[in-house]
Amino acid sequence: MNLSKIPQIKHIAGNNFFLLSGPCAIEGEDMALRIAETIVGITDKLEIPYVFKGSFKKANRSRVDSFTGIGDEKALKILRKVSETFGVPTVTDIHEVSDAALAAEYVDVLQIPAFLVRQTDLVVAAAETGKVVNLKKGQFMSPESMKHAAGKVTESGNEQVMITDRGTMFGYQDLIVDFRGIPVMRQYAPLVLDVTHSLQQPNQASGVTGGRPELIGTMARAGIAAGVDGIFIETHFDPANAKSDGANMLPLDQLEGLLTRLTAIRKTVNTF
Repeated sequence: MNLSKIPQIKHIAGNNFFLLSGPCAIEGEDMALRIAETIVGITDKLEIPYVFKGSFKKANRSRVDSFTGIGDEKALKILRKVSETFGVPTVTDIHEVSDAALAAEYVDVLQIPAFLVRQTDLVVAAAETGKVVNLKKGQFMSPESMKHAAGKVTESGNEQVMITDRGTMFGYQDLIVDFRGIPVMRQYAPLVLDVTHSLQQPNQASGVTGGRPELIGTMARAGIAAGVDGIFIETHFDPANAKSDGANMLPLDQLEGLLTRLTAIRKTVNTF
């Protein structure tokens, strides 16, 4: 897979996967810098191209009293500080057309949430900023239908587009990843597997999403073996007390071991 059209991801095709990783949401400057510093140290050692992930706001919460953010510009300035401090690109979600131009002033990659990936105005607004656009596959969409989502970006004059699979709804409260979709979507754009969100258990009666974090390693290994270009992992040094999506995040102290194993698998896959 040729990733030369995405210069923010310094990736040599066929060598190693790239990583999008960080907390679900920006909770503050100290936590963001702490997580970024740890991941940069790991990815530098393992030669994994790295993009720091953090949502500047969470607009798609189940309950009105759920955490949504610390303030848009405050969080975006933290993302910019992470980039400047560690020399890595950053990615954040956008939810409204007006978010595109705002976030583009601070980050390198604009991510379209899965629930919103069919929203043409939002996708086009992200494309028109000239930033990399990461399209989360809708939980309700087929792999084949993502061709049209990616087309909205490229037909807007922006060739810098990625697709991220984050599972498909299976009943009301579960998700599955159909690995048959990976080679399909790789025809349209570089393909990322969102390991942690694929293990969510949404629509819980409590209004707080559940998850299966004990399966993160299994899901990630399967993705690398199936040939994905990148891996998306949300991580936190204290998932139990994270303000968003703690139920399916990887503890930060487990990340190095997982990435070491994934790198070894990728080297083996490259021999075939």
